[in-house]
Amino acid sequence: MKNLGNMLKQAQQMQARMQEMQAKLEAMEVEGASGGGMVKVTLSGKGDLRRVAIDPSLMTADEKEVLEDLLVAAHADAKQKVESTMAEEMQKATAGLNIPGGLGGLGGMKLPF
Repeated sequence: MKNLGNMLKQAQQMQARMQEMQAKLEAMEVEGASGGGMVKVTLSGKGDLRRVAIDPSLMTADEKEVLEDLLVAAHADAKQKVESTMAEEMQKATAGLNIPGGLGGLGGMKLPF
């Protein structure tokens, strides 16, 4: 019965930490860039697009395809940074908790963002 009590206590601790992490991610902004900073994309910590900044020199008909490619690359850069930050925050949220198999003990759970 003592183990069950410890498990419930750990679950409550994890829930509190996860709520803190969710609030932190919601408020966080991450910037991705491409083309040497000519295109910048800002995402929230949950992956929502917040801003796009484009160097005016790319806004010509001749640069259309280049601009499109740079937007995709900047978004990919920002998304990778969000995912890395989220993984770090998840590790902090579960630090000290005895979860069998670490984060893999959550069934390889991936959050939807």
